[in-house]
This record gives sequence, C-alpha cells and structure tokens, in this order.
Amino acid sequence: MRCTIGVDIGTSSSKGVLVDDGGAILAQASRAHDVRRPRTGWVEMDGRIWWDEFVALSRELLAAVPDAEVAAVGVSGMGPCILLADEGGAPVRPAILYGVDTRAGAQIERMTAELGAEAIVRVGGSGLTSQAGGPKILWIHDEEPAVWNRARRLYMPASWLAHRLTGAYVLDHQSASQVSPLYDINRERWHEEWWQRYAGPLEQPALRWAGDVAGAVTAEAAALTGIPEGTPVIVGTIDAWSEAVSVGAHGAGDLMLMYGTTMFMVFTRSTVAGEGALRTPSMWTTAGAFAGTRNLAGGLSTSGALTAWLKDLTGSDYPDLLADAEASGAGARGLVLLPYFAGERTPIQDPDARGVIAGLTLAHGRGDLYRAALEATALGVRHNLQTMREAGADIRRIVAVGGGTQGRLWLQIVSDVTGLAQEVPRVTVGASYGAAFLAAGAVSDPVPAIADWNPVVETIAPDPDLAPVYDALFDRYLRLYAGTAEVVHELAAQQRADDEKETPL
Repeated sequence: MRCTIGVDIGTSSSKGVLVDDGGAILAQASRAHDVRRPRTGWVEMDGRIWWDEFVALSRELLAAVPDAEVAAVGVSGMGPCILLADEGGAPVRPAILYGVDTRAGAQIERMTAELGAEAIVRVGGSGLTSQAGGPKILWIHDEEPAVWNRARRLYMPASWLAHRLTGAYVLDHQSASQVSPLYDINRERWHEEWWQRYAGPLEQPALRWAGDVAGAVTAEAAALTGIPEGTPVIVGTIDAWSEAVSVGAHGAGDLMLMYGTTMFMVFTRSTVAGEGALRTPSMWTTAGAFAGTRNLAGGLSTSGALTAWLKDLTGSDYPDLLADAEASGAGARGLVLLPYFAGERTPIQDPDARGVIAGLTLAHGRGDLYRAALEATALGVRHNLQTMREAGADIRRIVAVGGGTQGRLWLQIVSDVTGLAQEVPRVTVGASYGAAFLAAGAVSDPVPAIADWNPVVETIAPDPDLAPVYDALFDRYLRLYAGTAEVVHELAAQQRADDEKETPL
C-alpha cells in the first residue's frame, strides 16, 4: 500500500501520521515531551530528542501497517527555533525556541540600533521581536563564547530531521524568513552582509521551498527508522505553515487559525496576483510555504498552555472544566483575563507582559476561571485580526486546525468573540498531516488536491446576540492591559532578578 509519513515536532509533543495516497490516515502516533525553562523568559529543548522521537514514531507507524510502502517522508516542527551544531552535525547547546523565549532583548536593541529599524523592515519584512531568530544567534555569540566557537551550522526542527534522514543541509524559505534580519524577503535569499556580520562562522543552509525534496533516506537512517533507504524526504517547514497546508488555508485571503499550546494565525497573499507583502510593526511578515506567496502572521504565547495550567492547578479533567465553563456563560460572570502568562507576542510584542485576572470574588469557581481563559485567548485572536485588517489584510476565509478544535466550546467562543465564522475540515491533526501531504505532492503526478484529501465538514457561525457582550469585554481587555502594564513590568523585572539569584550562570 503506497503511503507517506508525516512527522511534526511540537512544543509539548511530537506527532506522526501514516497516510495513504487518498489522504486517509492509516496510523497515528505521538510522544509527549517537555521544554526546559531554566530562567524566566528562557525556553529551550535538547534537539537530540527530536531525532529520537522521530525514530520511535516512524517505527510505531510502520509496525501498525506492515504492508505500507513509504513513497516519501514529510517533516515539520515548531519555530523559528535556533539549534546550532558543530561541523559534524552535533548540537552544541539546546535549541532556543521561538517567540516564547524572550532572552535576547539586549541583542534586539543592539541590532536595531546598528542596522536601523527601517532598514530591518525593508530587508526582512518585520521589525525585530522575540520571534526573530537573528538576535538569538547573536545572544549565543555574546553570552556563550565557548559554545559559539564550536558552532558551524544552523538548524530548525524540520531541517534537523531532514539532515538526520538524508545528510542534506537545507532550510526552507519560510523558516529562513524568520531568521530576521539575516534573510532578504524580496530577493528570497540570505542577506550576505548581515549574515557575515552576525552569523559569520556559520555555514549558510541552502534555501528551498517546503515541498521540495531535500534528499533520500540514507542507509544509516533506514536502519534506525525502518524507512527504506532511498525514500525521498522533503525540506519541510515550521509547524504553523504546515498546519495551513493541511487544511488548504494558503490561498489568497485565507487565514489559518491554529489551536495548540500556543495560538497562531497565518494570513496569505499572492505575489503572483500582484499582492505585495504587508508590513506592520506589531506582526510578522514572512515568506510563504509555497513560491509566490507572502504571509502576515501572529501568535499568542499561551493558549492550550494556559488551559493545561488551569487543569493542573485545579486538579480537574477537561470534560468537567468544559462543562463548568459552558455553565458559566458568556463573560465568565464578570471576569476578564489577560493570557500573557509567558509574555506576549503579537500584537503587543511585550515579553514583560504577565497574566492578570480581574474581577475575582469568592463566588467564582473553576468553571468561571476556565471560561475566562478560553475567552482571553479569543480576545487575543480578535486583537490580532483587528491589527491585521488595519495593516491591509483582506481576510475572506478562516480555517481552524489543531488539537484545540476537538472542543466545540472553544471554537464557538472564538467565533462569538470575533464575530467571524470558522471552517473546520475533516482532519484537524495539523502539521504532521500537512507534512504528509507535501511529501505526497513531491512524488505524485498529478499532485493531489488538499480539498480532496481533507474537505470542510463544519462551519462554526458566531451568535449575533452575544456581540454586545463581547464588544464590551474586548474594550475592557484592552484597557486592562494598558492600566496594569506599569505594575506588571515591575513584577517581571523582579522575577528576572529573583531567577538570577537562584540560578547564576
């Protein structure tokens, strides 16, 4: 039976799927893992775990379908992550994760001062924030010189898997565009001068598109994974873009809304249709997963991570919390929550933001808190979509994807808060499925259509009667951040100082 494998390395787990040539999932597997948070604002992971989990997932998937004939392998992963390796490909330190890791504030200020904010946006598409990979590379140079002296290559989860499988040293354009300011988004190539200035000793990975073939499975990788030697492996990309592929949300005017450990949004424009890249200081302008596309993207630092925190804190299970949250009703009986428990990415770009719960009384229970958390993520989505539209995004279609789509209440709250409908496809497992589709496209003639693989099966429509409730709540949400920011920033500074006392370098 002809199949493709797709594996995605996520923040809290790695997932794999084995998919037949019609898009049916034949087997699924996952491995949970944790990130390391050695200090406030630091989020890391040992890159060697990614390969170990890939090996385990591939063997489990193939054991589940003994007659599978693997035609190609797809890979994706969280990002942008910065994994530096030596000339032999061995990691020299744990990977520094995407925008949830906020350690490189000083490097952001330095690079902006040296290069100029306007020049950075002109070349890279976006201003420097905690999401940008360039300042994190510079942080390693500044803070860990012994590590830096051994570093020779730059990987992200997808490119690391592609390397371990094939020996290739490649990176897709989309991921590269988030190593800002080292990538020139208009010319679709590395910015040579700035690369040499800030990443000089590192060899530049060759640039390809996500669905291009990186190489073939080596004999060594075949022995470890069970995937036949010579099987093509695609270059892959960052998980959110692979998720967009998995649900067909990469056409002009489409917006993919990913429900996961964090919440992510990707809006697509077509350069083929003459639509230029959108630029706004509070969002991220990137290359797309496919040639001829540009994206405006945004992300919350917590969403599923916040609901998981509340689950663990209350000692409850999700079905009970969801039932209590539904009973709480719109507005969570007078609560408003700021979901900035790990700082915030877009649109406020504030690594020192922190969580706030306002309106608590002794009458409130766990269901009210859980409802307020769900509404907080929806309010964050509304803030992002408003910012995108102000930048010129003509959002015509929203497609939901990710693990959070399994709960109807969360989807409904997001539609009610934003006032927008969401399409839900048949398969919402996300990035691993998108990676499998890209792999199939790399070796199939004709290329399959994602609408055939994964049709829309439901549309979540907003309840217009709740618009006044959520309009008022959104106003309070915005005013709560503005009114508490000064105190919260003082607390964030105190947290960093306490961390430094407890964990000296």
